[in-house]
Amino acid sequence: MNKVTTVPCPQCKTPVVWSEKSIYRPFCSKQCQLIDFGEWAEEENSIPGAPDMSDSDGWSEDEY
Repeated sequence: MNKVTTVPCPQCKTPVVWSEKSIYRPFCSKQCQLIDFGEWAEEENSIPGAPDMSDSDGWSEDEY
C-alpha cells in the first residue's frame, strides 16, 4: 500500500499531493508559483544567513 504524501502550498496552504501529476509542486497552481517567484524577485523573501561583511570595516583595495 502506497502512502500519499501531501504538503501545504507555500503560498495559500492548500494541500498538494506530492507526485509527478502535481506539475507545480510544492505549489497548488501556476498562480501561487508566480506570486512566490515575484516575492523573491522583489526581495520580499530571503534566506537568513551571516551578514555581508565585505565593506563593514571601510577598507578598500583601491586605497592601498
